[in-house]
Amino acid sequence: MRFGRVPLGEAAGAILAHSVKAPGLSFKKGRVLSADDVAALTAAGIAEVVAARLEAGDLHEDPAAETLARALAGEGVTVSAAFTGRCNLIAERRGLLLVDGPAIDAINLVDEAVTVATLPPFVLVEPRQMLATVKIIPFSAPAAAIEVTAATAAKARVRVAPLRPKRIGLVQTRAAGTREVVLDKTLEVLNRRLLALDCPAATDRRCGHDEAEIAEAVAAFLGEGVDILLVSGASAIVDRCDVVPAGIVAAGGHIDHFGMPVDPGNLILLAHAGNVPVLGLPGCARSPKLNGFDWVLQRLLAEVPVTPRDVMAMGVGGLLKEIGTRPLPRAEAVEAEDQADGEGRAPKIGALVLAAGQSRRMGGPNKLLLAFDGAPLVRRAVEAVLGSQAAACVVVTGHQREGVEGALSGLGAELVHNPDFADGLSTSLKRGIAALPPDLDGVLVVLGDMPAVDARVLDRLIAAFDPLEGRALCVPTWNGKRGNPVLIARRFFAELQALSGDVGARGLLSEHAEAVAEVPMADDGVLRDLDTPADWQAAGVPL
Repeated sequence: MRFGRVPLGEAAGAILAHSVKAPGLSFKKGRVLSADDVAALTAAGIAEVVAARLEAGDLHEDPAAETLARALAGEGVTVSAAFTGRCNLIAERRGLLLVDGPAIDAINLVDEAVTVATLPPFVLVEPRQMLATVKIIPFSAPAAAIEVTAATAAKARVRVAPLRPKRIGLVQTRAAGTREVVLDKTLEVLNRRLLALDCPAATDRRCGHDEAEIAEAVAAFLGEGVDILLVSGASAIVDRCDVVPAGIVAAGGHIDHFGMPVDPGNLILLAHAGNVPVLGLPGCARSPKLNGFDWVLQRLLAEVPVTPRDVMAMGVGGLLKEIGTRPLPRAEAVEAEDQADGEGRAPKIGALVLAAGQSRRMGGPNKLLLAFDGAPLVRRAVEAVLGSQAAACVVVTGHQREGVEGALSGLGAELVHNPDFADGLSTSLKRGIAALPPDLDGVLVVLGDMPAVDARVLDRLIAAFDPLEGRALCVPTWNGKRGNPVLIARRFFAELQALSGDVGARGLLSEHAEAVAEVPMADDGVLRDLDTPADWQAAGVPL
């Protein structure tokens, strides 16, 4: 690939490396320049562009990314369309992510142009969650490198192992002074874990902390045909010859491994009896907080073998003491709308562009239809949304509907009309919220008259959004002053729909101050709108 400054006379067919803006035209980077494009650039007085030109043996970034992504995608995985050299692998089902780390390393070592990034192996993933991304760094990759990496990928595909319902038995032992309420709580916590993993509740047997009694209870469960057997001792296992492992062996079991480099979870015991996995549980299994038992249980329910070597390789990332997560039942996770329901899940944020106002302070013209930097003001706002990481864009029209819709022609945003626009801002919010996709985690409420609010501002707000850390309402600031737009978590949508009159979303910020995150911005664009003729003059735009 040749890269650098290219005279316009030689630019047809080249890939634009940097966006070019001039009066009447705006070409984004990555655009393959046509003869008409070259003519338009020439007419705008541009003599050369920075561009990339493919040579023999080069493969354009999009087909290169898609070829590798499709080779990498295994069972339970689908591939997104390639765009700007990026192609994502998406989960088709719920389950455990299986990734061959050495194979991914081998792919990334072939050529600097070709990269693959994945979630960590063995994380629990949800349908439609992004698992991996293939990114071609420049505008093309050597075809030979794609051939080599695709061959490696085909032998070590990224897969999602589905969770399978299992019959679980739990043996709990009593010591002198053991309270039944403790054993009841242990069973409750286990069943909440299992519910979170789509598995039926376990049944338990209780016995004395004695080798013979444990052996009898273990044998009884094995005779009933359980799929997985768990043993929780009144006293922690401290050796592979301790009471719990001795009882398992007496029932015909075999000890495979004792201990793991995961904390909490060190004192776990791996055993088997025939084809049935048997686990001696560490004391931390009584807690709902994440521990080493969760890692083993998830693999067993996904029918992924857990060998002593597997356990001994869990040390990197195995320090879990400071991680506050816990397994959640799926029903509870759904109620926590602002929470990503699997590790690595990014929030899905939409944008609502308000473009229904009557522009009363302009004294006549509709400000949204006036030209700013070569395009109608409202079009600039929608282009900023479409250029951001927002997953959806809904525009609410009202005053001069036909003109606003015409100004947005060809952009692909969803247009929703508010016939009650004269009754105030709240009516547009209600219409827009009702039209949003149902799977959004939050929405950016974007005003149509703030041309300095670009995609970078929107993306910075999206990056700040994290309801679990108290950032469910994200507001941009400049030198301590709050501006627009505001990002609002789904849990507040009902309050927005209950508003009336000429009232917007600002009231949420004072009513839910604990959920507000102020996000500093690089300039004062989040404070500046074009609401009056004086605002336009101050912006250097003659009317």
